[in-house]
Amino acid sequence: MRATGTFTVKAFVPTELTPDPAVSTGLPVGVATMEKSFEGEVAGRSATLFTSAFDQATGVGTYVAMESFEGSLHDRDGAFNFVHSATTSGSDRTAEFFTIVPSSGTGELAGISGAGGMAVDADGTHRIWFDYQLS
Repeated sequence: MRATGTFTVKAFVPTELTPDPAVSTGLPVGVATMEKSFEGEVAGRSATLFTSAFDQATGVGTYVAMESFEGSLHDRDGAFNFVHSATTSGSDRTAEFFTIVPSSGTGELAGISGAGGMAVDADGTHRIWFDYQLS
C-alpha cells in the first residue's frame, strides 16, 4: 500500500553533541533534533535525530535522519521508526535511502515494513510517501 502526505518542520534545534575524538574534515558534522507535523494519508507527528556533514554556504552535503513517527497511515493508528538519508550538490537529491525500521510498529501499525521517500516541490511543499505492508 502507498500512503502519501505533506509535512512541515515545526522545530529544528542544533545540539551541542560533537564527535569524540574530533576529526577534522572538509565539511563540519552537526547533530540536531527536529519535530515534524504530517497531513494527508500520512497524519501525525515525528521526533527526529538528524545528523549531517553540510556546507551552509554552498548547500553541499549529506544527512542521515532517524524518525519516530506517531499517528496514522490510511486511518490505521500507531507508531513506528523510519530512517532516511540523501546527498545534495546544492540543487538536487541523490543517493537517497528510506526504510521503515523492522519490528518498530505499534498499535494498528504493528508488523509494518517497507520503504518510501521524500520530495520538495518547487513551491517549497514537502512531500512524503510510504510504500508499506502490514504482517
